[in-house]
Amino acid sequence: MQNDAERVLQINSDSNFFSGFKELALEEKIFVYLQRYADFDFKIDYEKWTITFKKGDDTHIKISRGEENIFIWCIFLAICELTLDGVEAYKWVKYFYIDDPISSLDDNNAIAVASDLSKLLKRGKGKVKTVISSHHSLFFNVMCNELKNFDLNRYFLHKNGSDGYTLQKTDDTPFFHHVALISELKQAMKSGKINTYHFNMLRSILEKTSSFFGFNDFGKCIHGIEDKVLFERALNLLSHGAYSVYEPVTMGDDNKELFKRILNAFLEKYKFDLPILLKEETTQTR
Repeated sequence: MQNDAERVLQINSDSNFFSGFKELALEEKIFVYLQRYADFDFKIDYEKWTITFKKGDDTHIKISRGEENIFIWCIFLAICELTLDGVEAYKWVKYFYIDDPISSLDDNNAIAVASDLSKLLKRGKGKVKTVISSHHSLFFNVMCNELKNFDLNRYFLHKNGSDGYTLQKTDDTPFFHHVALISELKQAMKSGKINTYHFNMLRSILEKTSSFFGFNDFGKCIHGIEDKVLFERALNLLSHGAYSVYEPVTMGDDNKELFKRILNAFLEKYKFDLPILLKEETTQTR
């Protein structure tokens, strides 16, 4: 509201999710987590079931969306901790499902969240079955490394052209999104089923590679490759179309050959490890 002075976060007091707040002094547990990520404090009003935020002498402050997300995440961690401790108020919890807990957070906090979550799950030792989903590659990688000694399954949700999505198991190797794209491009090249949208995907890979190396132009990541100028012009031209993965259009033979040359030159210069492809190739040659 315009000129509002009292900004609060409303709690749904009818939800079992908050059944242990008042009795179990949850504020202390929440603050233990919150102080790791943020520099503001909070107060819960159990009469009105609202939460207000403060910083220093300033009360009822407005926090950002990222700060709000991290505060809610701290509440969730505190409740997970109580559940794993077997507290009566949360004995009804049988599963944890955690969807993208690092939305609107910077990389430092993404690592901190992954570390705190993994420590909590290690402490629980499988007491509560847990599913975690995320689009954030760094968060996924940290979680995989932290929990590598646990019996868990890792999957990559893979877009499968017009057929929708499939779950691809990643086994012991954290499977980054760009590695999945490169695998798909190489498979398309081997099968000959190269569609117009594959040029968009290839351009995306080169952009990410250029950013990683600090280049200000994607063409610089193929510097020194024969026909670099031709390849750069082709990618500029052929990746500008609004090509949809759900309506694949087959490329002409000339463009298919050009696509293969660019991808092969790129993979020759940058030695990506593509574990899924290697397994498939091994199986096919036996």
